Amino acid sequence: MTDKALFKDYFSIQAEDYSVYRPEYPTELFEWLASLCPEHQLAWDCGTGNGQAAVAMTNQFSYVIGTDASESQIYRAMVYPRVEFEVALAQNSPHKDSSVDLITVGQALHWFDFDAFFSEVKRVAKPNAVLAVWCYELHQISPEVDAVVMDYYQNTIGEFWPKERKHIENRYEDIVFPFEPIPSPKCTMQKQWTLKHLVGYLGTWSATQNYIVKHKTDPRAEIIDALTKAWGDDETKTVTWPVTIKTFRVNKGA
Repeated sequence: MTDKALFKDYFSIQAEDYSVYRPEYPTELFEWLASLCPEHQLAWDCGTGNGQAAVAMTNQFSYVIGTDASESQIYRAMVYPRVEFEVALAQNSPHKDSSVDLITVGQALHWFDFDAFFSEVKRVAKPNAVLAVWCYELHQISPEVDAVVMDYYQNTIGEFWPKERKHIENRYEDIVFPFEPIPSPKCTMQKQWTLKHLVGYLGTWSATQNYIVKHKTDPRAEIIDALTKAWGDDETKTVTWPVTIKTFRVNKGA
C-alpha cells in the first residue's frame, strides 16, 4: 500500500466551504514566529489547507511553500505572489536538505504520522530553524449558542469524529516532540459571524461529513431550530477560538 493510500482525506468534500468558513490566524502570531528565526528566506506551511497561513507569512518571509495531501484543498488555495502550493504528504515534502527557516502546521498535525513528519522536519530545517504547530478547540459565542453546539458536537455527531480528534481535545499535550521547546504566547482568534456563518462552519467539521456519508442526511437539520432560538435577534455575534501553540527550536543533532 502506498503512502498516498494511507492518507485519510476528511476534507476534500467540503474544501470549498472550508476556504469560506474557517477562521483566520492573527497577524501577531506570524510576526512573533518570524522574530524567532535567524533568517527569513523560506517558510513551509505543512497541511496548508486553503493556504491562509502560507499567504500570511509572505509579510515576513521571501518565499513560502504550502503543502497538503488533499488535492481539492490545494486546488482551492488562493493564488498569491511568492507562495507556491504543492500536493504532498507531510513526510514527503518538496524541500531540499537544510533549506527551511520556519515550519508551521495549523490545525493539522493530528492527522500526521508524527515520527515520519518529525524526521522530515529535521531533514529540511536549517540549523536553529523553528517549528510551530497549533490547534484550536471549540469556539465560544454565548452560553445559549455554545450549549447547542456542544450537544451537537458530543451527541449528534460525536461517534463520527475520527480518533485523531482526541489530540485536539488534549491540546497536543499527548504528542511527544523531539525538539527544544520555546515558550509560546497565549493566542485567540475572533470573527464577527452571522448565524449562516456558524451553520456553514459546522458543515466543515469532519464528523459532520462522516455523518452525511453514512446517513445521507445533514445532521445540522436536527439543531437548526434550537440554534436559531439560541442565537436570538442579533445579526452578528463575536466568535472566539482559544488557540494552543507549541513552538520548538530544531537543532540538527536532535
